[in-house]
Amino acid sequence: MKSLFLFIKLVFITLLFNAPVSATTEQAKTPLRLCAVYPHLKDSYWLSINFGMTERAKQRAVSLKVLEAGGYKNSSEQWTQIEQCLQWQADAILVGAVYFEQLSTRLAELNKTVPLFGLVNEVSTTSLTGRTGVSWYQMGAKLGQFLSRKHPKTNSTKKLKLAWFPGPNSGGGSQQSTLGLQDALKNSDVEIVSIKHGLNNKMRQFSLINETLAEFVDKDGRNELDYLAGNAIMAEMAIGELAKLEESERPQILSHYLSHGVYRGILRGKILMANSDQMVLQGAMAIDQATDYLLKRKITKDQAPEILTLTKELLAQFPTEQSLSPSYFKPVYSVNP
Repeated sequence: MKSLFLFIKLVFITLLFNAPVSATTEQAKTPLRLCAVYPHLKDSYWLSINFGMTERAKQRAVSLKVLEAGGYKNSSEQWTQIEQCLQWQADAILVGAVYFEQLSTRLAELNKTVPLFGLVNEVSTTSLTGRTGVSWYQMGAKLGQFLSRKHPKTNSTKKLKLAWFPGPNSGGGSQQSTLGLQDALKNSDVEIVSIKHGLNNKMRQFSLINETLAEFVDKDGRNELDYLAGNAIMAEMAIGELAKLEESERPQILSHYLSHGVYRGILRGKILMANSDQMVLQGAMAIDQATDYLLKRKITKDQAPEILTLTKELLAQFPTEQSLSPSYFKPVYSVNP
């Protein structure tokens, strides 16, 4: 059975990346050089973006160089890497920005001479050639809408308590997803009682989870939170931490984006729900957008895949291969046609 499952999965991936050539997937007739800069490649979210991009680059027969800044604090490092892309003589640069605001003015100025494409993370400037990525406001709102349907607003004074862990304060769409969540919960009986920002790494999220759990206990030392929601690293870490509580006291876990660990948590019934912005598909779309622009084909300037909701009940029909890289995949930093 396991062998059959792996065979089916490989067939699906083959079909996804080797579909009949069309106007949007035609290979470049002249060598094109694309350079992509990521905030990091430390988690499976960006690994899945990387898989989608590198597989599509192979199909489109373009050169792709990938650089990663090492984390959301490293805006100066990311700008240095953009300069490296220029030195490499990239025809276009795809920017997964570390901050919404910090590099926007410089990016807008550079876009006058080199085509720049936003990748996943939003930036404040609209003066880029194009962008592939969902609205992080909508990612937060989608999670809030799920809870609003589950707990519609009543006249009750007793609210369900949610602690929110969006990620780093100024990067990765944290502020936008927080606004989306807040707006979506206005018509619900769910109240955000805590917002904890922090880098998306295990140690930081572990610390924030335990700090928050300690804050919300009643006079008998019992947990008062109903939900922990936020970034995928938090959701993964929370499974083990909540296992230390009595089952009746455990808050339910939600993630506003998907990772391999979150997927397994949903499969095991440990995580209630997650959004997916279909990262593998998104990476492929980004390569197509930049390539088609350079080939002087018509493009959609601001494009995004559909945001999908995943729960245990929806697993059977969920297109996993459009969201998550295969388990064997390791980061790829260079594709040469």
